[in-house]
Parts: sequence; C-alpha cells; structure tokens
Amino acid sequence: MSVRYEAVNAMLLNEFLKEHHKVEEQQTKLAEQQSTIAELKTTVAQQQKQIAAQQATTAQQQRQIETLTATVRKVSERIELSAPAPQIAANEG
Repeated sequence: MSVRYEAVNAMLLNEFLKEHHKVEEQQTKLAEQQSTIAELKTTVAQQQKQIAAQQATTAQQQRQIETLTATVRKVSERIELSAPAPQIAANEG
C-alpha cells in the first residue's frame, strides 16, 4: 500500500480550512451576540432611569395630593364651624 503524501497534505489542509471557517463564523456570531447584549444593557439602563424618574414624579404627585387633601379637610371643617346650625321648622297643621 502506497501513501501519497501530497494527497494527505491536501486533505488535511482542506479539513483545517473547513474548521477554520467554522471558527470564524462562530466568532462572527459571538461578536454579534456581544453587540446585541451591549445594546440591551444600554436599553435596560435607559429604562431604569425612566422608571426612577417616573417614581420620583409619582412620589411628588402623591405629596401634592396629600397636601391638597389636607387643605380640603381644613376648609371643610371651617365651613362646618361657620355654618349656622340647621333649624327645624315645625309644621303645624
């Protein structure tokens, strides 16, 4: 049995090139995935900032509501105190 070393070398080179191409494709996919992850992290950070801003606005609005509610109670109490007592009319018939 004779071995043609040139043919073996060509086959090995061909297999190496196939594997090398697979590795390059995987590296490209990995780079794309890393880019996508970076974009998602940026999006999450922006959303977290928006949520924090909305929570601050909500807290401020809640304080305003509480202040207005207290003011309405005070005004209602003053009105009740200053209003004359209701008089009952006798209906004689």
